[in-house]
Amino acid sequence: MSEGQINGQPIGIGQESGQGLWQACVDQLAQELPEQQFNTWIKPLTAQVAEDFSRVTLFVVNRFKLDWVRAQYSNRIATLLEKVYGQPMRLELALTPRENQVRLKESLIEADVLPAEESYAAGVERNNAGNRTRLNTALTFETLVEGTANRMARAAAMHVASSPGQLYNPLFIYGGVGLGKTHLMHAVGNRLLVERPNAKVLYIHAEQFVSDVVKAYQRKTFDEFKDKYHSLDLLLIDDVQFFANKDRTQEEFFNAFEALLAKKSHIVMTSDTYPKGLLDIHERLVSRFDSGLTVAIEPPELEMRVAILINKSLSEGTEMPEEVAFFVAKNVRSNVRELEGALRKILAYSRFNQKEISIQLARDALRDLLSIQNRQISVENIQKTVADYYKIKVADMYSKKRPASIARPRQIAMYLAKELTQKSLPEIGELFGGRDHTTVLHAVRKISGERQQLTELNQQLHVLEQTLKG
Repeated sequence: MSEGQINGQPIGIGQESGQGLWQACVDQLAQELPEQQFNTWIKPLTAQVAEDFSRVTLFVVNRFKLDWVRAQYSNRIATLLEKVYGQPMRLELALTPRENQVRLKESLIEADVLPAEESYAAGVERNNAGNRTRLNTALTFETLVEGTANRMARAAAMHVASSPGQLYNPLFIYGGVGLGKTHLMHAVGNRLLVERPNAKVLYIHAEQFVSDVVKAYQRKTFDEFKDKYHSLDLLLIDDVQFFANKDRTQEEFFNAFEALLAKKSHIVMTSDTYPKGLLDIHERLVSRFDSGLTVAIEPPELEMRVAILINKSLSEGTEMPEEVAFFVAKNVRSNVRELEGALRKILAYSRFNQKEISIQLARDALRDLLSIQNRQISVENIQKTVADYYKIKVADMYSKKRPASIARPRQIAMYLAKELTQKSLPEIGELFGGRDHTTVLHAVRKISGERQQLTELNQQLHVLEQTLKG
């Protein structure tokens, strides 16, 4: 029997003490995890250690929690077990035997208490039966990778989830396709239901609201419509730009909006642009959208893209080498959805060909994607697109002229060249009239920093990026 260590401290595990092994892991997880996460997901677990210490089985009370623990914590638990024991152990997850579950639930019912995950599942079930929350329970704050691109939006969303009806009402989140806006909204709803299982929560896409308005007019069922929307504690509505040119829908949404705010309910909305950038939406509705807090989600930065790939691959039961994650992240820059699509291709290619994941395998799996990107986005194309957008001459990109009307678009073009191509700083400088790489670096840092602060610049860059990506 070997002796393991945690944080440099030796831990002796006697042959008779399988529970001592598990308790050492639990103690370490209690130090690593936020208290709520630990109490919800780790503390209720029970462990069975094989007599020869070759296997540890963790028993979980329901399928929902089993899937969650496997996705979020199993790799860390396996690592800790190996550290404590001194050699690898097989980790298995299983549902608690039914008779034990029944006994546990009976005692909890008598005490009028349920563990957090049971309360959560019960809350989702009740809401789905009554209000049809339409929430995806896998989309939570814990499964959302945090980075500079979404930090402010995530912080605001967590505040709303913990104190609905108070600050940031409404919360308006905007950004391009596939950046995590919908994930954040589901996370708000799921977190609120953990804390308030009986809350009336509804997630819908704006098109569904339009459809409900049409049905209410056709069937003359506006009382039912109002019962559904005006009685909510939390309304989560995706892509409100779809309300454009739909006057009746906008009127009914305005009424629902006012009714919910009057009863201190919370509204969270998403859009592909900031409120004042919405087209064909009534001014009074736009002013309501803009009356709370408006936050942007940006395309994820390189480090965030790497973290997303590594986390997503682990949740799929596969470990992606960091150098491969960096390779993919450098080539797939636009949004999280495309990153996930690239990851699925790589995993499928690896399994089909029975090969380990490597940079070459990733290159082979993403051959079509990489060739399209290399063909479509070039520095020359960026220069022409930016020049057209800001109404200057393409020749101004290479010239030595320095008025703001030219220098600013030139800096923006340099920033986009760094973000959207594989060119190095010296190569980009050469293509901008033989400029030094430090000039390019200054432009990239300047535009990147201002993008985080200036809504108008961010919107302009978003339009340019979408144009360049076709």
